[in-house]
Amino acid sequence: MADNCIACLIKSPVALQSGDLKTDSSKPGVFVIEVTFPKERITNIEKITFKNYYTAFLTIRLQQRVSGESDKTVLKWKTCLRNMCLMSNPHTENGSQDYFSISKQQMLFEPNDVMTMRLILRQPSPVWVNFTLEDIKVYEYNINKNGLPDPDVVASSVQQMWVLTEMVQNNSTSARVGRFDVDGSYDVNMLSYI
Repeated sequence: MADNCIACLIKSPVALQSGDLKTDSSKPGVFVIEVTFPKERITNIEKITFKNYYTAFLTIRLQQRVSGESDKTVLKWKTCLRNMCLMSNPHTENGSQDYFSISKQQMLFEPNDVMTMRLILRQPSPVWVNFTLEDIKVYEYNINKNGLPDPDVVASSVQQMWVLTEMVQNNSTSARVGRFDVDGSYDVNMLSYI
């Protein structure tokens, strides 16, 4: 697969904690990392890769553009991956710094038309003070929902082929050119023996 990594904005993790953050001394057990994609194009996710840093469980929510009533496009949040186990035991180091790759086949639905992604990280163990995901990369594919090539790309290619065909037809000559014909005769040096 070609390197089709999406340039996206990955925000710093935000802690989800009940109570007053200043007076409550307990550490948060949930962080959210928000990933936003360029707004000028539709993002169809092929896979997500990252390096774990002491996160025990991962949930992924996607904000997608979906057709609403009267063909109006609306944004809707959906959970595409729920509580994926990244560490076999949250209290030990197994899997704590492993690399992971999540393909679209592992998700609950096709991750198409994505605007924003939220990675919800959970670590129930009090052993680890900090936890996050590092080196997050999102890869996309350029096929529409029907499995066909992008219609804009196909239209552009067909138009280019039509222009080239017209140019060849307009510049074609009626004279027949022989393969080894030079002024009505053959050059002995250009002939080959079979």
